[in-house]
Amino acid sequence: MAEVNGIKVPFVPLVQNEDFAPGKIKGNGSSFDSIFKTELDKIKFSNHATKRLEDRNIELDDVTLNKLQSAVEKAEAKGSKDSLVMLDETAFIVNIPNRTVITALNKNDSKENVYTNIDSVVFA
Repeated sequence: MAEVNGIKVPFVPLVQNEDFAPGKIKGNGSSFDSIFKTELDKIKFSNHATKRLEDRNIELDDVTLNKLQSAVEKAEAKGSKDSLVMLDETAFIVNIPNRTVITALNKNDSKENVYTNIDSVVFA
């Protein structure tokens, strides 16, 4: 009888056992844990923020997302919880521990220019 990961199976496997190494993804040799951590570290957008981006015609490219990611990392390093991140003419309110953008608006769309319930501001 053939074995797959130490378990006897009543069939002949189509792939070799090394393809099923625990914690490895076939092909690139990266571990699931490292890929999972990388994905968790990325900025997320709440449903509210996504809707605001669409309503206000705010487009984000890779360069802007990288700047936003860097700003969140700086705020996190200083112990911030909820931060206003100013990127060019766009303001983002970001929950730092969850790495989630809560809302976004253009500087010109802000009627009173008053932001509450934040503990830091990052100019990126």
